[in-house]
Amino acid sequence: MEDDAQITAPLSGVARIAAYVKTLPDAPGVYRMMDAKADVLYVGKAKSLKKRVASYAKSGGHTERIARMIADTAEMLFVTTASETEALLLESNLIKRLKPRYNVSFRDDKSFPNILLRQDHAFPQLLKHRGAKTTKGVYFGPFANTGAVNRTLNTLQRAFLLRSCSDSVFEARTRPCLLFQIKRCAAPCVGRIDAAAYRELVEEAQRFLAGKSRAVQGELARDMETAAAALDYERAARLRDRVRAMNQIQSVQGINPSSFAEADLFAAFNQGSETCVQVFFFRAGQNWGNRPYFPRHTGELSTGEVLEAFIGQFYDERPAPGLILLSEKIPNRELLSEALSLRAERKVRIVAPERGEKRELMEMALNNAREQLGRRLAENAAQRELLEGVADTFGLDTPPRRVEVYDNSHIQGGHAVGGMIVAGPDGFEKGEYRKFNIKTAELAPGDDYAMMREVLTRRFARLMKEDDAKAKRPDLVLIDGGPGQLAVACQVFADLGVENVALAAISKGAERDAGYEHFHLPGKAPFRLDQKSAVLYYLQRLRDEAHRFAIGSHRKKRSKAIGANPLDEIAGVGASRKRALLQHFGSARAVAGASLADIEGVPGVSDTLAKKIHDFFHPSG
Repeated sequence: MEDDAQITAPLSGVARIAAYVKTLPDAPGVYRMMDAKADVLYVGKAKSLKKRVASYAKSGGHTERIARMIADTAEMLFVTTASETEALLLESNLIKRLKPRYNVSFRDDKSFPNILLRQDHAFPQLLKHRGAKTTKGVYFGPFANTGAVNRTLNTLQRAFLLRSCSDSVFEARTRPCLLFQIKRCAAPCVGRIDAAAYRELVEEAQRFLAGKSRAVQGELARDMETAAAALDYERAARLRDRVRAMNQIQSVQGINPSSFAEADLFAAFNQGSETCVQVFFFRAGQNWGNRPYFPRHTGELSTGEVLEAFIGQFYDERPAPGLILLSEKIPNRELLSEALSLRAERKVRIVAPERGEKRELMEMALNNAREQLGRRLAENAAQRELLEGVADTFGLDTPPRRVEVYDNSHIQGGHAVGGMIVAGPDGFEKGEYRKFNIKTAELAPGDDYAMMREVLTRRFARLMKEDDAKAKRPDLVLIDGGPGQLAVACQVFADLGVENVALAAISKGAERDAGYEHFHLPGKAPFRLDQKSAVLYYLQRLRDEAHRFAIGSHRKKRSKAIGANPLDEIAGVGASRKRALLQHFGSARAVAGASLADIEGVPGVSDTLAKKIHDFFHPSG
C-alpha cells in the first residue's frame, strides 16, 4: 500500500521541475513556480527556458533561498516570447501584479501628479492633474508628490498670473476674485487682460516649465529695467515680483543640475534584508521632488539585483525618461535599457555615474536613502516593541501580525456605516481598510449592538469561507465599545465557529477623557493601563484611526445621499430629460407631486415615460 501511495502522490521539488525540462523549448520566455495551493512563489525570465529550468533541476549548488523555493514548487507555468527583451517586460508586469514570495516587489498603488496647462480654452487654465492624460493640453511632470506640485503651482501663479479656476467659475465671474487682489491671477474672467497678452503669459509659463527658465527670467529682467527707465514703476514692480517668484521655485527645489535636463535618479541603500530606494525626478533642468520606496526582498540578493528588479516594475505602467541614473551597477543593464526603450519608443540610457556632478547628486541621494532607512528600521523596532506590549497586555502567545479594529458611525441610525482598519508590524495598512454599509432594514435607529453584529458577521462569515492559505486572518480584533459590544462579538464568533482570534474592547472612562480607557476581555474584569504607557497610547491611536475612518465613510455616504436625486433612479430619464423636468417643475419634489397630465406636458417626455415617472412616485396609484 505504501508503494501505491508513493506512485500516485504528485511530484514536487526537483523531481517536478525535472519533469518539465524535456518538453521546454530552447527559446526566451517567462516561467512561474507555484506551490501545492497554486500560490505563485516566483516569476522569472530566461533567454532559454529549457536551460534555465534545467538549472533548477540540479540537486545541489543552490543558495538557501533558491533551495527553499525549489522544494516548495509543485507546478510551473510557461510563456514563450519573441525575445529576451519582451520576456523582461512580461516578467516585470507579472511580478508587480502577482507579488510572488521570492521576488523583489514593492507597493506602488498611486500615480504621480503632473501640472497641466490646458489648451482647450481661449484662456488656458494651469492646474494639478493625476491619472490618464485625456484632457487636451501640455503636461509637465512627474512630480514626486502632491506637496511638490502644490508648492510649484502656487509659485507659478505668482510668476505667470494664470487662472486656476474651473470653466464654470470662470464664466460666472462678474468681478475679480481674491487671487487677483493678491497678485496671483491676471483676471481674464472679467477682462483685466486681453487674449493676446494672456497668450504671452501662457507661452512664458510653457517655456519656463520646458526648461528655458533662465531665458524667461532674463527677458523679464530686461523688461523690468526698461519699465523702470521709462518711470513706469508700477509695471516694473509687477515684473520684479514675477522674477522673484521664479527664483523662489528654483531655490525651493534646491538641486538644479546643469549637466542634464531630464532624468530619474535611483539611489539604493541596503542594510541587512531591508533596502531603501530614493527616487528623484529631474525635469526641465529642475528637481521636481523625491520619494522613498522600501521593496520587499530576501536578504540574499545584492543591492544591484534589488535595484534592477525594482526599476523593471517601476516603469511597468509609466514611460521612462531618456536618462536613468543609478547608484549601483546592475547585472542586466543593456537588456533593461533595451526593454525600457522598446516600451517608451525612444532611446533610454541607464548609467551608474562615477564622477562629476551626477555622482555628487547620487551621493546626496544615497545619504537620503541611508537616513530614510535608518528611520524606518527604528520605527519598525519601536512598532515590534509595541506589538509585544499588546501581546503582554491581552495575554497573547505571540505579538499580533494583523490587528483589526472596528467602529460604527451614524446620526440617529441614519446612513449607518461600519469601519474596519488594519494595523501590523509595518504600521497602518490602509489598503486593507474596509467599510460596511449597514444593510439590515429593520435595524432600530442607533442600535450599536445590531450594527456591530452585522459588520462582524459579514466580515467573518466571508473569512470562514476563504481558503486558509489566502485568508487574511487577524490575530487580534479590537472593538471600540464596552462589555455589550464585546458580548456581541463573542456571540458572532461562537455562531460562526471562529477560533484562534483574540477579542478585546476599548471603552472610554466615566469622564470620557483620553488616558482613562477601560479594556475588556472575555471572562475577565475590566482593567486600565498606566496613563504613561506606550501601549496605551498605541491602542488609543488604533481606536482613533478606526473612529476617523468610520466617520469619514459615514460623511461620504451622507453627502452622497444629500446630493442624490430620485429622478436618477427612473429608467429612461437621462441627463437631458432630467434637465427638462427640473426646468419645468423647479425641483424633484415638485415632480413627485405633479399629476400625470402635468408631466405629459413637459417637452421631450413621452406619454409612456410620463406614466413611468408618475408611477415611480405614486406606486399605489
